[in-house]
Amino acid sequence: MQLVRFGEINNEKPGVLVGGVRRDCSAHFNDWNRDFFNNNGLDKLSKLLTDGKTVFPEVSADDRWGPCVSRPNMILCVGLNYSDHAIEAGMDIPEEPVLFMKATNTLCGPNDDVAIPRKSEKTDWEVELAIVIKKDLLYANNEAEALEAIGGYCIMHDVSEREFQIERGGQWVKGKSCPGFSPVGPYLVTPDTIPDVLNLKMNLKVNGEDMQNGNTNTMIFKPAFVVHYVSQFMQLEAGDIITTGTPPGVGFGKTPPKYLRPGDKVQVSIEHLGQQIQLFV
Repeated sequence: MQLVRFGEINNEKPGVLVGGVRRDCSAHFNDWNRDFFNNNGLDKLSKLLTDGKTVFPEVSADDRWGPCVSRPNMILCVGLNYSDHAIEAGMDIPEEPVLFMKATNTLCGPNDDVAIPRKSEKTDWEVELAIVIKKDLLYANNEAEALEAIGGYCIMHDVSEREFQIERGGQWVKGKSCPGFSPVGPYLVTPDTIPDVLNLKMNLKVNGEDMQNGNTNTMIFKPAFVVHYVSQFMQLEAGDIITTGTPPGVGFGKTPPKYLRPGDKVQVSIEHLGQQIQLFV
């Protein structure tokens, strides 16, 4: 299944993508949120889609694409999770996952404009595979149990301001939590729909020029390990987003460094998970 949300900002409705067409699910579900995931919502949705009698109205092509899940309780990120990206950042390959948070109010739609922050000179790009949790989880016993808690995968563009992140006290959350810095979607893809989540091509272009070309097969810590690991330290809740790091090619790793400016157009894609397009303003 491919779950979508559509409509005006802060007034999105839940939907699904069927045969390339968005369908409205708001008559049956309030939203793709914690309650939905925690109450076997994915199973209920699957049954309605296959019962042959439930009608899901078509969504207008003019309706905005919203973030594919509602605002979560937590956006947790894994840093330096691609060995070649750690090298370009001049940092050691981590022995355990490097974790940091993004403010949840950074969530936005996959094609929304993104504002470059006030006084920013180093706004940067990062294509990332994101995990969405489908049930509350604490102290998972093993990776198999952790894998069962994954509701699906989507694209997240982990927009980052490098001066705020690195040069203003070394607090990553400051450089990650500016408004609009977490475009998510266009859809949440359930695991059964993805041939192999550990072998997905990743690409990011700026103004049509390739900046990042990677593959999830070079992740150091894989999704099941990450979810199991995180659950040993904190309570994961249904609807939470965990984003799993970026391959090489980010702006601050280039010689000389390159950063986003007003008018730049960024295209972000991951195989089987769709594409995002943002205008930076």
